[in-house]
Amino acid sequence: MGYAEAAGLPAYAGLYATIVPLLAYAIVGPSKILVLGPDSSLAPLIAAAVVPLAVTDDPESALALAGVLAVLVGAIMIAGGFLNLGFVTELLSKPLRLGYLNAIALVVIVGQLPKLLGFSVDASGLLGEIGAIARAVGDGQVDPTAAWVGVASLLVIVGFKVLHSRVPGVLVAVVGAVIVAAVADLSDDIDMVGALPEGLPRPSFGGVDWGDVASLVGPAAGIALIAFADSGVLSRTFAARRGENVDGNTEMKAIGVANVASGMFGGFPISASGSRTPVAEQSGARTQLAGVVGAVAVLLFVLLAPGVTAYLPQATLGAVVIVAATALVDVRGLVQMWRMSRTEALLAAAAFVGVALVGVLQGILVAIGLSFLAVVVRVWQPYRAELVAVPDREGFHDLARHPEGRRIPGLVIVRFDAPLFFANGEMFDRYVRSLVTDSPRPVEWVVLAAEPIIGLDTTAVDELVDLDRYLESCGIRLVFAEMKGPIKDRLVRFGVGDRFDPSRFHPTLEAAVDAFESRDRLHDPIRPGDDDGAES
Repeated sequence: MGYAEAAGLPAYAGLYATIVPLLAYAIVGPSKILVLGPDSSLAPLIAAAVVPLAVTDDPESALALAGVLAVLVGAIMIAGGFLNLGFVTELLSKPLRLGYLNAIALVVIVGQLPKLLGFSVDASGLLGEIGAIARAVGDGQVDPTAAWVGVASLLVIVGFKVLHSRVPGVLVAVVGAVIVAAVADLSDDIDMVGALPEGLPRPSFGGVDWGDVASLVGPAAGIALIAFADSGVLSRTFAARRGENVDGNTEMKAIGVANVASGMFGGFPISASGSRTPVAEQSGARTQLAGVVGAVAVLLFVLLAPGVTAYLPQATLGAVVIVAATALVDVRGLVQMWRMSRTEALLAAAAFVGVALVGVLQGILVAIGLSFLAVVVRVWQPYRAELVAVPDREGFHDLARHPEGRRIPGLVIVRFDAPLFFANGEMFDRYVRSLVTDSPRPVEWVVLAAEPIIGLDTTAVDELVDLDRYLESCGIRLVFAEMKGPIKDRLVRFGVGDRFDPSRFHPTLEAAVDAFESRDRLHDPIRPGDDDGAES
């Protein structure tokens, strides 16, 4: 219910988003342990998509839009599963997830503070909300009764967590707050969640404009990506722990079906729960029967005790959401990432700033774009090395790491640790020419240690031909060692197989060096497309 409120929806929508989706996933889901439902990481995304389109002060309008959003999310996931797009979750790398989740935690906590303290603010954006909250507190808008209830609920939940009690602190806080509110008759003094609507919701999207549906497609794609990324990681983690195998595409379709079910029956977009799934495992759950039991329990509550929530303080609900959001905070992970990789730590920081300040969906897109840019930069300016022989060590090694290494007179050995493509072909050409020019002795052969080259495009082939012509004009022979079969095949396919004849290819660096040192010895060259030990 708290996640529904955080998404800008009526609290009871959180219950509806639990009943039918759990049953749907129990039928089609591949994981035996995964628990689906509302999640704090999706709440701000849903709010960002729905609230601007909803009719002001009309919760049913927002709920209808959220239902359409859930159906769109589900449809995208189902289509993605059939198209074998389960790999798209890899777009959200660990740095992006780390920055995104920490930012989501901050957005959710700040958004719930007014509810915890008994007032409301009208502001947009994180900085705007922080400023509005500060002004409200300074103007004395804090409701003492609501604040006492909210803070007390917060302390109870945190206290039970600190004590590692098997009794759920959230349940104690909610039940206690309901009892106190009912006994003290606080319904006229502070905001309450209110009684649930009678019965169960029926599929209905009345009042939703087709223009609004079009506006929801983009956010739905972003939510589908986030939801499946979170669910996919959780599913794989628990499957590995239990010795099971879960197909990502099947999982994607199953979560999509659950989202469609949620949207059709009064809910909103959902994903796997990172908090409820471990609880289910610790409770001894072995099949999706646990999810069915949970769905039935919520259903009975909705049908038999709809009036209980009339005495549930909004401040308590705010406390529940705040504590749940703190579980997303991972400062230690950020510190460790900074120690391991400054570049990835900066990507995490970019994701954090983008989500927190620009907006949830926009921030995620910016972070993904920066992640792609980082990949392009790494491939555009990859590590490259001149290889030399090192005394008392086999093979050939990076001269920069082994300055004691010995160059073979007349031979330059080059390693390029990336695919050759349009963005780095010219740089590769310049690098090889510089090694030839700076060589202390005249160069007769250049050997390209080609095993790291796993890709080749037409632009790079043109650069390779230009380089070969230049070297040829200088009386230098270009040869290749350990080039993979598929890359050789590309040279043939791109029409340069005659230029780079079979005598240019050697299965190992040692073979290439041996050929250089024994130029009069015949070798059995590796032909493009042959199955040799260098292929993979």
